[in-house]
Amino acid sequence: MRDSSRHTRRAALGLAFGALPLSAATPASAASVASATTVIGGERLARGGIQARDAVGLPKKLTARAWLVADAETGEVLGSYHAHRRLAPASTLKMLFADTLLKKFAPTERHTVTEADLADVPLGSSLVGVKPGITYTVEQLWQGVFLRSGNDAVHVLAHMNGGVAKTVAEMQDKAADLQALDTHVVSPDGFDHKGQLSSAYDLTLFARHGLKDADFRRHCGTRIADFPAGGKKTFQIQNTDRLLTGAWGLGTYEGLLGVKNGYTSHAGNTFTGAAVRRGRTLLVTVMHPSSGGNAVYEETAALLDWGFGKGSSARAIGQLVPPVSEGGSRGAAGGSAPRKDARKAVRAAAAAGSRSGGTSWTALEGGAGAVALAGAGAWLLRRRRTAAGTDTAEADGGNAGGQHRR
Repeated sequence: MRDSSRHTRRAALGLAFGALPLSAATPASAASVASATTVIGGERLARGGIQARDAVGLPKKLTARAWLVADAETGEVLGSYHAHRRLAPASTLKMLFADTLLKKFAPTERHTVTEADLADVPLGSSLVGVKPGITYTVEQLWQGVFLRSGNDAVHVLAHMNGGVAKTVAEMQDKAADLQALDTHVVSPDGFDHKGQLSSAYDLTLFARHGLKDADFRRHCGTRIADFPAGGKKTFQIQNTDRLLTGAWGLGTYEGLLGVKNGYTSHAGNTFTGAAVRRGRTLLVTVMHPSSGGNAVYEETAALLDWGFGKGSSARAIGQLVPPVSEGGSRGAAGGSAPRKDARKAVRAAAAAGSRSGGTSWTALEGGAGAVALAGAGAWLLRRRRTAAGTDTAEADGGNAGGQHRR
């Protein structure tokens, strides 16, 4: 198993360097690459334990296997715990689904659902109640995705996009562009499948990118909507985000914008939330707290309280990097690389990492999953094992019947 992983890593590096002219792989440039490498978002995000420069007032009772607090506007990471630990994302992966597909269809576009649209919805999925023969607007389908985490709505939109396989490939491509290199997409809905993984860092990237879009913000912040039941009949659906609605004994969180919760009986709870106070917007992701039910929301609220309170002056320990398509491919020396080549290299490296079971990825300081050295054009993408225990994955293909998720 170890030999196979080494071969995979070498193959990934070979692909990265194989296309280079021999003049690019000089001893001097190789040394420069080695000295400039860092974890995506910053070296401290790969360390074990709580990471915060000013940890005064941090919540004492945090049971999550990973968490992260960041400023949505500046991208500064204020605190984290195993930010790049790869875990099952459950329905928080739907943020990436929305990042990928939301702008592909007009909200008023109508689609009559067929049996084939729903044939591949995993048994035990959370459902909004999409039925064959009923015509829905794209707006209504997205309400089903965001409010009720409906896998039926996800699969209808995926089939409108050309099918599940095409959608998964596009989501993986989008993750590469966002430099979410801990993420491996197997299904568009986030349901438990072997190898379907993400991290607190990546989920926060998805939320930050999505919140820049008005439709995304509107959907994730909607509490209640009417959903078609056939003919002129409708039924009411409510958002499953408990900090937004105050359900299940929780109060609503002041200034909450969304974003997305997730749960499977196999993986447990995951949540990414965003809130704004006094003109500042914070993002918090909490993954897999040891206690169930409300814990994921309570720990999110506690971390938001810290960020808005005693953590408001905390110095950054890392950064949410920009997408490759928005200039994120700039390297340490200030040079830039063709974006198409950068994204292709990132996708290849991410695929190799998912096959070998790695944790986080490294790239050149300055941002990017794919990097450029000015005057050399040499690409390097290498895996980095982080703190002990971060290679443990939660998903093991448990998509058997009766496994409820949202």
